[in-house]
Amino acid sequence: MGRDQWCGERRRRTPWGAIALVMLTGVALMRNGVDTSPGPPQPAAAASVAGPQDPATATVTAGDPVQPLPYAPASRVQIPAIQVDAPVIDVNLDPAGWIEAPPAQDPNLVGWYQNGIAPGQRGTAVVVGHVDNLAGPAVFYGLGSLSKGRQVEVERYDGRVAVFEIYGVEVFPKDDFPGARVYGDTGYAELRVITCGGGYTKAAGYDGNVVVFARLVETR
Repeated sequence: MGRDQWCGERRRRTPWGAIALVMLTGVALMRNGVDTSPGPPQPAAAASVAGPQDPATATVTAGDPVQPLPYAPASRVQIPAIQVDAPVIDVNLDPAGWIEAPPAQDPNLVGWYQNGIAPGQRGTAVVVGHVDNLAGPAVFYGLGSLSKGRQVEVERYDGRVAVFEIYGVEVFPKDDFPGARVYGDTGYAELRVITCGGGYTKAAGYDGNVVVFARLVETR
């Protein structure tokens, strides 16, 4: 997938409250099968973000601060620890004002909200993907199994790669999603990787969202 044109210095910003709407609609289809299926892995307590209300206080690998990158669209997401290697497509708002999820028919797609922060840019970038679809597991099925210190790599259309280190993985209820905590600007270049999680019923689907908190530690 290509781009007609984009400016490397362009900075797109959007309030976190607008992005939070995607969490209330869910980014996955209901899991196929009976309700007693074990389902996708859920985050362990040990993976929670240090500092219950302030991700900016969380620590990552020591070293000199990494210079953020200018704006450029994301093209691919790789998470080696859970064998994720998926192309990125732009997602936008639907007519009702909700952020769209990637098409569910292709389980190996990641969506990046194109009016938000670009991965590697200063601020909090957001990518979303399905946990499953009616055929089975999808791209972010294993997201809840990730632990602190693992890395997420995002390739960009300017040829650069932004490498993020995970410092927390948590699950939040959709009816009480902490938008400011998840999407707020920490002063760093950060990434949030989000999918559905928590409890599941056939009638209502997933009742929560798994959120990976990660900070830029390398560019190349």
